[in-house]
Amino acid sequence: MKKTKHPFIKNNSSKRGKFPTIADSGIRVLDIAIEYQYKGYTIDQIIDYHPHLKLEHIHDALSFYYENQEQIDRQIREQLLYVEQIKKELSKGKSKKVAEHA
Repeated sequence: MKKTKHPFIKNNSSKRGKFPTIADSGIRVLDIAIEYQYKGYTIDQIIDYHPHLKLEHIHDALSFYYENQEQIDRQIREQLLYVEQIKKELSKGKSKKVAEHA
């Protein structure tokens, strides 16, 4: 099967991990996938939220997402678990501070 070329997608490593991004934007493909697939935003709404992106960027990101959906959905789940872990840690810290001031 011939692989689709994705001229606007780059595999970048950052402090937040290795995530494909839209070139020169810092916007991760998974961010676009979340907005479109899970939040139900239209492509026009995504462009409104990210005015520095063009229609071809969004289409390329979504095409890349659907070709790599299993991997990117796994990354999304990992990010959600990470957020939940941080929330728990913050809540424990607040509870501890409240107890110290009581």
